[in-house]
Amino acid sequence: MIITEAAAESAVPAVPGDAGATGAPEREQLVWPWKDAAIRALVQRIHQLQAERAQAFRRLEDLRIPACCRGHRQYLSSGPPYDFPRYRSTVHEVTQAFAAASREVLAVEAELAGPRAQPLLASHVRRLQQLEETRLATVALLQLMGTPELTGQDNLQMHQLKMKVIKTMEAISEVLQDLRFDAESAE
Repeated sequence: MIITEAAAESAVPAVPGDAGATGAPEREQLVWPWKDAAIRALVQRIHQLQAERAQAFRRLEDLRIPACCRGHRQYLSSGPPYDFPRYRSTVHEVTQAFAAASREVLAVEAELAGPRAQPLLASHVRRLQQLEETRLATVALLQLMGTPELTGQDNLQMHQLKMKVIKTMEAISEVLQDLRFDAESAE
């Protein structure tokens, strides 16, 4: 399941604090597993997170209507009465996977912008996050426009949105290439 995989990979283990010195009860201190990782490892992690996002988008496609989201098509073909609980569950799982990936991407960006003093790499990661947000919002709008109530309303707008998704995906690929290239130069 996407959610457990995403949560497991972005989990932040807890490490007991120094309770003995202060006499205070033990407190757990959050530790980010990539804190001391090489820049190359951080960039590889970004690529892994992008693969997780791609898997989540495939789940969304399983929910979509023609060429946009098969899952949505499954939902619409299940009724009436529609299988809304299954649809809602899948959307929730995908949302959680995107949220977990986004949290970790933002943590990598903060690490690159702060302690690593790599503003160029951090800007690539920030741009990647912005593009993924655009892509997700556009795909969601396409799904909405594919519902029976809205089908055929505005084919030009549907086409424009599909082109926006394609151009956003191309921009994401370019940012990933720039990130990889600039990371090699930074090391």
